[in-house]
Amino acid sequence: MPIYEYECTNCGKQCEVIQKYNDKPLKTCPECGGHMHKLISQSSFVLKGTGWYVTDYASPDRKKKAMESEGKPSPAAETKPQKEKEKKPEAVAGK
Repeated sequence: MPIYEYECTNCGKQCEVIQKYNDKPLKTCPECGGHMHKLISQSSFVLKGTGWYVTDYASPDRKKKAMESEGKPSPAAETKPQKEKEKKPEAVAGK
């Protein structure tokens, strides 16, 4: 359920209320009985994980920044160690 913020126009008190989407908004202040109005607040919705443009389809530089903001190592840091080429013993010349 979403959290809505309200402010009283009379006393200035602000409060947060958990309400269903279809609940009626608060109209009176619980402190002074004044008129309450709903505030517009910043959303806490964050897109994380794979499947989003920033992490899957963006430029390599932007993808690196997105991975760092999630605390994950960038794809460039996840390179696999290369296999060392097997060295053949050199033939001894003159024998």
